[in-house]
Amino acid sequence: MKKEWDTLSVLSHARHDWLNKLQLIKGNLALDKVDRVKEIIDEIIIEARKETKLTNLNLPQFASSLLTCNWENHSFQIEYEVTESPNVHLLDDQLLASWTEGLFAALDDSIEKFQENYLSVTIEPGEDGIRFFFDFSGIITDNTSLMSFLERAAAPSMTVQVAAATEDELSIEVFTMPIQGE
Repeated sequence: MKKEWDTLSVLSHARHDWLNKLQLIKGNLALDKVDRVKEIIDEIIIEARKETKLTNLNLPQFASSLLTCNWENHSFQIEYEVTESPNVHLLDDQLLASWTEGLFAALDDSIEKFQENYLSVTIEPGEDGIRFFFDFSGIITDNTSLMSFLERAAAPSMTVQVAAATEDELSIEVFTMPIQGE
């Protein structure tokens, strides 16, 4: 079940993350590792730009799911990227967020706990809608229930295709069309 994040919880987690980053910078400065400090700052800038692109999609519930995922008790770590595009369509944010939370739960139930499990999400806005590529790498212990989740139709405006499924990899393409009347 997804945790409901209130403002203070979000601020607390964000503050904790920032303090960790500042301590990392401070520690590397103390060790006179200026090049590493520059790398850390560049990583922070890249992360901030990714967050900006994600929030500019006008999908607040979906963005919240991705932004808070690593703060929750999942058995995987997530990273995401939004490709450049001048087209941002109005999508069913609640449907997309609900499906994504369902995927997170299905993954948690189907993968080996305490392993190096990673989920990469690439978001490609296009002329006719948005494509979402979910690429998992790790140890899948229950492929059957995971496939069962993926085979259930999400909605007429959303298609889900499994590109690859093995015991240590899963690649999914989700295409979502704009809300009618956009």
